[in-house]
Amino acid sequence: MEWVKVLHLLAVLGWMTGIFVAPRGLIFWKREYAATGEFGPAGDLTVRVYRFSLGLGVVAILSGLWLFWWWGFPLWAWTKLGLVGLLALHYGWTGRLILRARRGIFDESDFWLRVFNEISVLGAIGVLILVVFKPF
Repeated sequence: MEWVKVLHLLAVLGWMTGIFVAPRGLIFWKREYAATGEFGPAGDLTVRVYRFSLGLGVVAILSGLWLFWWWGFPLWAWTKLGLVGLLALHYGWTGRLILRARRGIFDESDFWLRVFNEISVLGAIGVLILVVFKPF
């Protein structure tokens, strides 16, 4: 079972990288597109980070569900699962923003994208508190 925990932690680290980096990458991509009118390195990097971390997100969720089952479905883990679901929705929304950006559509302001990016940090902090303290 310890190997499943290791796999889960490694996958979570990779997925969190994408969750934190992709929205921030959209800010730089938007600025680059405004300056050049072309799909440049910032866009390429944002797409690559998103794609790579997507697979790790799937592994993180599947291994997390395995651990959830192994631990007997405690209440704190249900709460964690809810937060992870919200992070997955956030990640999906980021993917939608990336698809629009590939078409040159950047409707959101830099400020909006920064706030959007920080929302995921709050979700990750909530997950960490639940996993470390197991309050219920």
